[in-house]
Amino acid sequence: MSSSHIKRLMMPRSWPLPRKTSIWVQKPNPSGHSIENCMPLTLILRDVLAIAHTKREAKKILHSRKILVDGRIETDSARGVGLMDVLTIDGVNYRCVLDTNGKLRYRIISEKSAGSKICMVTGKTTIKGGVTQLHLHDGRNILLDSTSQYNTGDSIVISLPDQKILTHLPMEKDSLAYLIGGNHIGETSKITDFSIKRSSKPNETSFADFLTVSEYVFIIGNESDLPLEDE
Repeated sequence: MSSSHIKRLMMPRSWPLPRKTSIWVQKPNPSGHSIENCMPLTLILRDVLAIAHTKREAKKILHSRKILVDGRIETDSARGVGLMDVLTIDGVNYRCVLDTNGKLRYRIISEKSAGSKICMVTGKTTIKGGVTQLHLHDGRNILLDSTSQYNTGDSIVISLPDQKILTHLPMEKDSLAYLIGGNHIGETSKITDFSIKRSSKPNETSFADFLTVSEYVFIIGNESDLPLEDE
């Protein structure tokens, strides 16, 4: 079997698929998302949303050019659609989220909600000409003249598909966080404090009755920003 597949028993626990129905399962092409936080379009169309019955049907749907990811036409059957991405299928919009069992879910959202996306700032660098580049959790980079207001761990809301920054959501006390890892995955809670480590240990973020490593903390504006159920 080619490197485009992995053994089903070894697939990420976040994929909401049975493990013993076959030996192999397609894996997503390399993208900005980790393999744990995305699934290939073929599996989404066939096994998750049940829009296609076979891989061939899924490819035929993709070739119709009626599938969009973050507002852009997508025809690659192995394209990974991951956390916070917007998937549009023949006019119906879905957003990828993690539920409280740590499983990837593709939940229906409104057309208005599909016009924007929250992205976590995972880093920033200064490139030639003094321009600052923001690195986002989905692999995209945004160039800005000045980013003094943006820090790693913050979130920004961007418009789709043109990627204009609409809102800045700083990581600070009382910010609402969506947990994307750890024992409280899929939950939302307000931040109470931070602990920045001056060592190789990960930074930690505190909440009312628990703490977690900061890389699991995804800042959102309101609970309504997440489709906890189909809209």
